[in-house]
Amino acid sequence: MAFSVVLHQVTFLLAVLSLRTSRSKVLGEPLQLTPEIHTVSLQSALQEANLEWTVPTFSHQELNIVFQIEISRMRTSNTIWVGNYSTTVKHEETVHWKWTSDIPLECATHFIRIRAMVDDTQYPPQSSWSNWSSWKEVNAQVSVPPDTLLIFPEDRLLEEGSNVTICLMIGQNLYNVSCKLQEEPIRGEQLDSHLSLIKLNNVVFLNNAGTNINCKAMNGTKNTFGTVLFVSKVLEEPKNFSCETRDFKTLNCLWEPGIDTTLSWHKQRSQHYTLYESFSGRREVSNHRNSHTWQITEDSQETYNFTLTAENNLRKRSVSISFNLTHRVHPKAPHDVTLKTVGATKAHMTWKVPSRGDYTLLCQVELQCEGEVIHEHNVSVHTSANYLFSDLEPDTEYKACVRCASAHHFWKWSDWMQKKFRTPEAAPSEALDVWRDVRTENGRHVVTLFWKPLLKSQANGKIISYNIVVENEANPTESEQYSVRAPALGTNLSLDLHPYKIHISANNSAGASPESLVVLSSHSGHEEVHEKTIKGIKNGFNISWEPVSGDAIGYVVDWCAHSQTQRCDLQWKNVGPNITSTIITSDAFEPGVRYNFRIFERSVEENVRLVEKQRGYTQELAPSVNPGVTIHNLTPNSFSLKWQDYASDFQSGFIKGYLVYLKSKELQCNPNWERTVLSDKSVLCKYDVDDPETKTLTVENLRPESLYEFLVTPYTSAGQGPNETYTKVTTPDVRSHMLLQIILPMTLGVFLSIIVCYWKSQWVKEKCYPDIPNPYKSSILSLIKSKKNPHLIMNVKDCIPDVLEVINKAEGSKTQCVGSGKLHTEDVPTKPPLVPTEKDSSGPMPFVFLENFTYDQSAFDSGSHGFIPGPLKNTPHQLGLLAPPNKLQNVLENDYMKSLVESPTEETSLIYVSQLASPICGDKDSLVTNPPMPVYGSEYKKQMALPGSLTSASLKENNLTS
Repeated sequence: MAFSVVLHQVTFLLAVLSLRTSRSKVLGEPLQLTPEIHTVSLQSALQEANLEWTVPTFSHQELNIVFQIEISRMRTSNTIWVGNYSTTVKHEETVHWKWTSDIPLECATHFIRIRAMVDDTQYPPQSSWSNWSSWKEVNAQVSVPPDTLLIFPEDRLLEEGSNVTICLMIGQNLYNVSCKLQEEPIRGEQLDSHLSLIKLNNVVFLNNAGTNINCKAMNGTKNTFGTVLFVSKVLEEPKNFSCETRDFKTLNCLWEPGIDTTLSWHKQRSQHYTLYESFSGRREVSNHRNSHTWQITEDSQETYNFTLTAENNLRKRSVSISFNLTHRVHPKAPHDVTLKTVGATKAHMTWKVPSRGDYTLLCQVELQCEGEVIHEHNVSVHTSANYLFSDLEPDTEYKACVRCASAHHFWKWSDWMQKKFRTPEAAPSEALDVWRDVRTENGRHVVTLFWKPLLKSQANGKIISYNIVVENEANPTESEQYSVRAPALGTNLSLDLHPYKIHISANNSAGASPESLVVLSSHSGHEEVHEKTIKGIKNGFNISWEPVSGDAIGYVVDWCAHSQTQRCDLQWKNVGPNITSTIITSDAFEPGVRYNFRIFERSVEENVRLVEKQRGYTQELAPSVNPGVTIHNLTPNSFSLKWQDYASDFQSGFIKGYLVYLKSKELQCNPNWERTVLSDKSVLCKYDVDDPETKTLTVENLRPESLYEFLVTPYTSAGQGPNETYTKVTTPDVRSHMLLQIILPMTLGVFLSIIVCYWKSQWVKEKCYPDIPNPYKSSILSLIKSKKNPHLIMNVKDCIPDVLEVINKAEGSKTQCVGSGKLHTEDVPTKPPLVPTEKDSSGPMPFVFLENFTYDQSAFDSGSHGFIPGPLKNTPHQLGLLAPPNKLQNVLENDYMKSLVESPTEETSLIYVSQLASPICGDKDSLVTNPPMPVYGSEYKKQMALPGSLTSASLKENNLTS
């Protein structure tokens, strides 16, 4: 039995080996599957060649075969491409394959051949290819006329970033062809005398109208040959594709289309979009680039799977989404929103939402004020809802907003529905922050009240006015009330020195605020306290003080917010009772500006007392101006400088002292001066006046007749003042200085003596011998006035003349004399006559006639000191030449008194005769070149006054006798 089993196994093994050997003989032989090309069709616009071939020796049902394809250009030996194409071939089946050429097919002839090799698991791996098929010629060439250029491809459509080869087919008789892409020259490869290739890599989009390529031969005509490349933007995949419903009737699908790929000349329209829903199998083309409305059918479909495809002439792009309809609900905005205010702090809001059975929405309620959300709340809603806003501010504008979304599967909020409302006003809730400034003028208190505006949350409305009640504590029943219209923040009051209580409150249309109290004591505004200097910090000051009393309920620090050149704009800060320091900061603080602070203490009785003053700078600066300097006590060896101070409030820092600079060519500095030699070899001496209160300095040890220059500048902790132009001063000579000390007093003494002498001489002349004697003014003549007759100016008894002569105006030679601006005519005898003399006279004497204008009665009566010529009237008294002197005196007195009593219109003339007068006519001050020698008369020196008529008569008689 064992033998039979062994025999059976051996028999089976032999059978298997025999079968395997026979099969290896059959399959080991290579299959001869030589392809045969039937047709090659061309698409020149796309530069594509479509091949069709079969395998005639193929007898199997189905095999996987690899075909190797070889392509040559212009000649079979010029292989340009070799590639494999693997496919499953069935019995008697035609194989198709497409090849895209890198150059236009019109430019060159191509040759194609194919061979095959089995690549199937039924056969062992093949080690060799089949035989090649015969070459198949692919020819799309066109003939080129002479003197012509053909450019391919013609009006080619391609995407931005693609590579393209331009083919130039050159006709006979043309050479040196040049081309331009737009305006840029491009170069190509010359394959032969009639064919050139220009390769363009990564072409760019320039405009919708395409990119121009123009070529021209050097020896050709002026014609230009060209083509257009229509470069399209690359089609983008749709972005943010989504669909939603607002009413469960339509689906609104939205997406971002990306760049529009439209080209001109109808080369390419804008990309179009198609929606395909896979569950229903519906396909719809959208009429819009970025949206489509999909109608929901009544089959209660809840799940949707959409594919959105974008397509143009060059490519397609697709995206897909899948969703449940109830998860893509975007509700419409609420409607019928109403608001009703409840008092000044509450408001009630109601609204409705679109209903869909038991579908629940979640609504969000917001309250906004001045653009900020101050309250937010969520409310579940089926059809309608309401909400109460509380803790609102009076007289404030609010905006209430509401929106809704799906409560179960949130997708998107609805649009906001907004409603504005304003709460009514309420009485102000806070008292005013009040401060005062008190000063004393003319025995009264001038009180300036200040208050800060209430915050909006405190005013509760528009402040209309401020009420001020002034109560005299000495007589509380007497009070005065004032009203200040808003927006004023202060007022002035003039009060006596009694204690007062001032109540201030703010009013709006709903009522008044709580009162603020200001208490004035009789000594307010008279406090004298110490002023302390402080150093500022960045943008502020650190103020600290010592408490004065233990009953203080707080402190007030006030200051002016602006510099001294502007309005004060008083600011103040309230500090608690147990705090003795504070930091004052303000954006209005400026470097180089002095700020003054006052610290007041408030007592339980609301009395305010000044406890301290402080002053300082946030940052000290160097002085901006130098003081004015004057020179005193200039001597040959020294001089003194004196300068003025300027107001401390306008200083840019605390003055620590003054620097005095003295400059000269030859200068020896004093021991306590700092010496510097300048570049021009001059010496500069500097002295530090470190006491800011010192405003004088004496510069000594100088040289006479030397030029010095000086400058005085103040300095602070930040530096010294400006380096301005130096002032020059020259020291005087020593001798001239001494002479000046002697001559100046002498000159002053002589000048005073001349003035005194001149004044005395004038007085003596006026009193004793005036230029034109006035009988009413002469003090000497008044001594001989008659006491019995006050009208008598001169007593004739005291003036007994030696000689009298009557001058006839109508006779004799006439001489024009100028006296006091008048013409005078008189008769001058050629020979003086003889007249009787007094007893003691020894005989006749020569004499001179002098007519004194002062004694012309008519001139005296008219107020003039000159002689007024005129006719002489006859008088009832005639005076003879031989009349006795005593008779003559009586006659003269009577005649003279008569002339004074007569009418003022009567003309009277007096002639004054003197023994020593010079016979020169004219003004007394006039000088004559050749004056005549005087004729001596008697030694009798007395004078007399004669009436004009008498003088005429006498002169007339005298002329007759002579």
